[in-house]
Amino acid sequence: MQNAVITKEVFSFLKELEQNNTREWFAEHKDRFKEQEAGVKHFFSVVMEKMKQHDDIEKMKMFRIYRDVRFSKNKSPYKTHLAGSYSRAGARLRGGYYIHLQPGNSFIATGFWEPNKEDLLRIRKELELDATEFKKVINQTSFKKIWGNLEGDEVKTAPKGFNREHPNIDLIKKKQFIFVRKFSDNEVVSKDFSQIVDDSFKAIRPYFDLMSDILTTNLNGESILD
Repeated sequence: MQNAVITKEVFSFLKELEQNNTREWFAEHKDRFKEQEAGVKHFFSVVMEKMKQHDDIEKMKMFRIYRDVRFSKNKSPYKTHLAGSYSRAGARLRGGYYIHLQPGNSFIATGFWEPNKEDLLRIRKELELDATEFKKVINQTSFKKIWGNLEGDEVKTAPKGFNREHPNIDLIKKKQFIFVRKFSDNEVVSKDFSQIVDDSFKAIRPYFDLMSDILTTNLNGESILD
């Protein structure tokens, strides 16, 4: 299968952009940016083709370098990272994938970043009812070796309607259900990085399979899909 690498020039450009985050500098170096952007987009596409061997990926999105500064105190016009995401196909497959490339702060992430209120309530209700299988999946040794611990923002005490003394309140409090794996710059520019990313995303499947089952059924285990 085709391979692709993230070159050191990608990080060199992003470091320079961080030091010169102006429209004037960017305009002078736009050809360089377009070249690096094309290389990263190719890398993202190669990863998607690898992922399609073990998951049903509907689409890939590469995020624009331009920042929306209308409501931000930071008026720098450009992001200092490049990123892409992948969506799984259909209502039956839940969860998403994300790649973030930034000097000194590169990572991949997966899971449920901003679940809508219906999905969030359904997850919490499942964890309130029984979190045994959920804990079994996320605490498996091979899984934790790659993805570490469950991350995500959470409420301070307990969501409305849930008992703050519930034994699974540490999970119920979460507003996000994500996993993050960080990489050094040297790891990102290695020839094996695309395969490492794909292997990591493949390893998340037990979690996605469980969450897809939860989010497409009611608490009785009956399908809610048409």
